[in-house]
Amino acid sequence: MSPSVSAPTLAPAPAVRIIDTELLSNNWYRLSKVTFDFQRRDGSWQRLSREAYDRGNGATLLLFNARRGTVILTRQFRLPTFVNGNANGMLIEACAGLLDGAEPEACIRREVQEETGFQIESPRKIFEAYMSPGSVTEKLHFFMAEYESHQQTGEGGGLAHEGEDIEVLELPLATALAMVQSGEIQDGKTIMLLQHAALQGLAGLRV
Repeated sequence: MSPSVSAPTLAPAPAVRIIDTELLSNNWYRLSKVTFDFQRRDGSWQRLSREAYDRGNGATLLLFNARRGTVILTRQFRLPTFVNGNANGMLIEACAGLLDGAEPEACIRREVQEETGFQIESPRKIFEAYMSPGSVTEKLHFFMAEYESHQQTGEGGGLAHEGEDIEVLELPLATALAMVQSGEIQDGKTIMLLQHAALQGLAGLRV
């Protein structure tokens, strides 16, 4: 018999008092410097300052075909990766976008249509996650959806007036997972979705 494992006992959530919020930039999204008092676990208080970048929340989705064992990904230029060592700035990703006031499911339906040309049915939400909680406020809503070829009603490619030039890729799941291992896929949200698909098995992801 396996030994029972109990959940760890967590310390009470710390008390936080916001002292000041200074807007540093509002050019694209909001960058703020927040000064706050933080109560440590021993009960003492410490004053800290942190910068927080607020670009809103977002949604991401992995399109999969269980019968064929394939997934749909995109490839596009990402400037922050280019200035941080990605030689050509191109990144292979799952579809994603900011909510911009919409509900997560409505957002991801829109983004999938714009980026890949697919009109999806019954996207299934699997979890939520903060992607860079040390500095960015964004929370991502993660979805999966099955696709068939006839659901691709357009070419995709994104919105040219927003600077998007997106290539649509159809890959076997096994190939995509191998590309994670080789470093050809380095996008965090995409790796999470591919690993979820591998753990569950594509047939197990069907709604």
